[in-house]
Amino acid sequence: MIKIDINKKLHGASGEMNLNVNLEIQEGDFIALSGQSGSGKTTLLRILAGVETAEGNIQIGNDIWQDKKFTLAPQQRRIGFVFQDYALFPNMTVEQNLLFVKKDKVLAKHLLEMTELSELKKRLPNMLSGGQKQRVSLCRALMNRPKLLLMDEPLSALDPEMRTKLQNEILTLHKEFGTTTIMVSHDPSEIYRLASRVVLLELGQIINDGTPKEVLLKTSGSQKFAFEGELLEVIKVDVIYIAIVAIGQQLVEVVMSEGEAKKLTIGQSVRIATKAFAPSITD
Repeated sequence: MIKIDINKKLHGASGEMNLNVNLEIQEGDFIALSGQSGSGKTTLLRILAGVETAEGNIQIGNDIWQDKKFTLAPQQRRIGFVFQDYALFPNMTVEQNLLFVKKDKVLAKHLLEMTELSELKKRLPNMLSGGQKQRVSLCRALMNRPKLLLMDEPLSALDPEMRTKLQNEILTLHKEFGTTTIMVSHDPSEIYRLASRVVLLELGQIINDGTPKEVLLKTSGSQKFAFEGELLEVIKVDVIYIAIVAIGQQLVEVVMSEGEAKKLTIGQSVRIATKAFAPSITD
C-alpha cells in the first residue's frame, strides 16, 4: 500500500492555491493523473520523487519516505522517472545510459530486447528517433526495479502511431515488473488503455477518483451531434455490442449491432452521429 497525504502552497496562473492530496494506492496499480494545466500534477510527481518539498507524509509499504521529522533523499527512494524530454546522457550510448543506473547487463539486455532496441544499443541519443529515445528513457527508469514509476506526459511529443506502440510497451513492462505506476496524461485514449484508476485534479484538489470509464465517460446529452473519434474497444454485452470511443478529452459509449461491430477495427478513426437520441457509429 502507498499512502500519500501532502500539502503545499502553489502560485499558479489563477493565483495562490493549495495542493492538497490524500491518496491510498494499491501496489502494482497504474494511476493516471489528469486535469487542466496548473492543477498540480507535475508538482505531485516531483514531491513523490523527493526533488520538491511539501508538508505531510509519504509511506511506501513499510518504508517512510517523508513525515514531520524525516525526508528520504531522492536517490534512496527507488523511483523511476520518465520525462517528456527524455533526459538521456548525450555522450553515452543507449546501453551505457541504462548501465549508468545499475551495472546489471542481464537486466539491460532484457529491457532492450523487450523494447526492440538491442540493435541500437551502441548508438548515441542524437542518432535515435523520438520514439526510440522515449523507449530508452523508459528502460533506464526500470533499471533499478523501482517501487514507484513516475511518468510526466511521456508520449505527448510523439505521433499517434508511435504513441499507440509505446503505450502497449509501457503496459507490458508495467505488468512484467509489477511496478506501481503514476502517469500524468491529458489523453483519454491513453488513459483508457493504460490506467486502472484515474485521479482528476483541479486547482490542487482531487475532484474525481475512479476507473477511466467512471471519470471520463460521458453518457448524457440530448443534442444532435456528429464527431470524429478513435475506437478504443468493442465490448459484447449479452446480445448487443458497445463501442468505447475517444472524442477530444472525453470517452463515449455507443450501442451497435453485431454486423456493425464486425466492420470496425480497434484504433481506427470513426464517426459518431445521432438522430432523435439514437447514436450510430461508422468507419
